Amino acid sequence: MEDEKKLVTEAEKSPAQTEKKPGRKPAAKKTAKNAKPTPTAPAEPAEIAAPAAQTEGTPAPKKPRAPRKKKPVPVQEEPARTEETAPGTAAAEPTPVEPAPAEPAPQEPVAPKKVLFVGAEVMPFAATGGLGDVMGSLPRALKKKYGDAADIRVITPLYESVPPEVHASMTTEAVFTVRLAWRQQYCGILSLVRDGVTFYFVDNEYYFKRGELYGHFDDGERFAYFCKSVLEMMPHIGFFPDVLHANDWQSALSVVYLSTDYCHRMGYENIRSVFTIHNIEYQGQYSFDILQDVFDIAPEHAPLLAYDGCINLVKAAIQCANRVTTVSPTYAQEIMTPAYSHRLHFILNRCVEKVSGILNGIDTDYYNPASDKDIPYRYTADDMAGKTACKLAFQRDYALPEDGDAPLIAVISRLVAHKGIDLITGVIRHILDTHPRAQFVVLGTGDGEYEAFFRQLENERHDRVRSFIQYDRALSKKIYAAADLFLMPSRSEPCGLSQMIACRYGTVPVVRETGGLYDSIHPYYEDDRGMHGNGFTFANYAASELEERVNAALSLYERRDSFAALRRRSMQSDFSWDASAGKYMALYRQM
Repeated sequence: MEDEKKLVTEAEKSPAQTEKKPGRKPAAKKTAKNAKPTPTAPAEPAEIAAPAAQTEGTPAPKKPRAPRKKKPVPVQEEPARTEETAPGTAAAEPTPVEPAPAEPAPQEPVAPKKVLFVGAEVMPFAATGGLGDVMGSLPRALKKKYGDAADIRVITPLYESVPPEVHASMTTEAVFTVRLAWRQQYCGILSLVRDGVTFYFVDNEYYFKRGELYGHFDDGERFAYFCKSVLEMMPHIGFFPDVLHANDWQSALSVVYLSTDYCHRMGYENIRSVFTIHNIEYQGQYSFDILQDVFDIAPEHAPLLAYDGCINLVKAAIQCANRVTTVSPTYAQEIMTPAYSHRLHFILNRCVEKVSGILNGIDTDYYNPASDKDIPYRYTADDMAGKTACKLAFQRDYALPEDGDAPLIAVISRLVAHKGIDLITGVIRHILDTHPRAQFVVLGTGDGEYEAFFRQLENERHDRVRSFIQYDRALSKKIYAAADLFLMPSRSEPCGLSQMIACRYGTVPVVRETGGLYDSIHPYYEDDRGMHGNGFTFANYAASELEERVNAALSLYERRDSFAALRRRSMQSDFSWDASAGKYMALYRQM
């Protein structure tokens, strides 16, 4: 016991014990191309103010919001380099040269950038939320945009939920044993190719042949094994990536193992790492009792993982990774503050020079009302007749009054507090009383109190309310296609995809200005130059502000031409992965 105390005494000091007074943000330092990140001697934390306290009585600004100052350094596309000027040098005075040869000299072919995505879930094979959507969409977008200039691969566990026909189509790439502390575990690597992207699956029935992806007593061990398998796989299949891109706490140890052990081995020494935080609330926290026995981490590396008296896998990955990204620029700012960081702001401010935010996108082929087979009628921004038909079909199928002019308000969400469900439950009855033709539909699962509320609301107003306490992707698309307004008043939202999907289907979003909602939904207003924005927004986390914005949206709904114009603007918003894929590739090339 005394040895364990000595091991972590210095490492596990809480921020309150170790934090220095904030100073001016240090200038970003240039890093040599092959230099590994150094977890010791970090820079002083940058001074970032926490958001102002928000109260019920504070009104939201009605004028267009002013742009925020962005602290994380944005990633930009690399400018094209010319042969006349070398990178990093000033242009010289022109001098006479010999005439160019008739044919240009052959150039060395540029090797494709090799990227390996590491994630605990991937659509369409196995997924529970936004992480799976990103892992399924971003690699495909990179391959589509860069073609032969990018070698994009993805690795994920082979879960029991992977459809049998997909499993049968896989090829076995390698079979070997993975050592995890005292354990010697079987590992099979299977693969298949979709849209030019190679997907690898880690096969181990002991760890992954289970009903649910997460929530097991040994999740720490399961994903430590997964991360070890990722790195052990590379020499067996003859593939060492330029960039290892890990996502969330389940794959955080792949970055840690690379930085502390594998980088000293032949083949691994030039691998750079990116760690993406999809939701900082989930950090992979465990007791120090399992540092060596489960995670197979040597005692000398304990300070990397120690935070607030326990192991914190996300904290370790932040320190070990060459670059850290989040899923929206505003969320990258927010997590630098105590209000949003779940106590990791101290570490993030130490590493601020390597943190940036890149807004997620959606798969605009999958979410496309012009070709979607999951909705009864197809439509486009230029021909919206199919959307009205979708509403009538939904009303008919679920026994609501068939009224194409009645506004249909929708919520598709996990029914938990940080999604703003408490705001919705606080105002929805009054909204329905104030607008007697309005209809309301909710789809999702979550906390029992919210599930019970919406069931009771349907019982009270069966002629106007439908509640679906379930997860159903096909039904969600029918609701997106049928609805007129979409409510998403989140307390915090790293990125959010639902508001983008709603826009894609012409359902005008009403959102709170936080995280990716701030970056993707811009407030509607009209002036001498015409209409602006693609939805309705409010700033303060207050039920009164949500109700005021919903009332404003319903008032605009009565002005049919104006609402139709806003609906078209929402549908024309570009939420494809193309721009974001370009920013990620620029990031990879800078490393």
